[in-house]
Amino acid sequence: MALSERVGIYPGTFDPITNGHMDIISRAATHLCDRLVVSVAVNVGKGPLFSLEERVALVKAEVEALTGPGAAEIEVKPFSGLLMHWAEECGASMIVRGLRAVSDFEYEFQMTGMNARLNKEVETVFLMSSERHQFISSRFVKEIRELGGDISQFVSPRVMQALDQKFTHTRRAGHGD
Repeated sequence: MALSERVGIYPGTFDPITNGHMDIISRAATHLCDRLVVSVAVNVGKGPLFSLEERVALVKAEVEALTGPGAAEIEVKPFSGLLMHWAEECGASMIVRGLRAVSDFEYEFQMTGMNARLNKEVETVFLMSSERHQFISSRFVKEIRELGGDISQFVSPRVMQALDQKFTHTRRAGHGD
């Protein structure tokens, strides 16, 4: 009997992608999935700094380095709508979620219960953030950089450059330059 391909999706806004996200992606691709679809959510309600196209491009650039022997095939795709519909469309049997703190768990616990009611064939798998990434959030990264702080330990140089460009453009636009 042939084993079926284990397809997972890792959904998020990724505004921007951080080293914490990359840690979860790397571990899921190495230990859990044969194919991992990093799913960049439209998520207009969160008012992202980067456009959907910019976020997809940044995530694609970041995950390129993760391809290699023993790693799952990684795809990056945008999505909107109901997560369970997206999981079904991707042929996913699991949703990968990262947990940083107890507050993450409470929200994720509720969402997992709802998703299980929508499709019991799709399992949610939680990966705890590694100790060095537990405190990283995209929101804090953006705030620190906007205020001139050093975020080099939280994001890649590529992401830091993208943030610098975004904030420089935003400042200029705000001053009418």
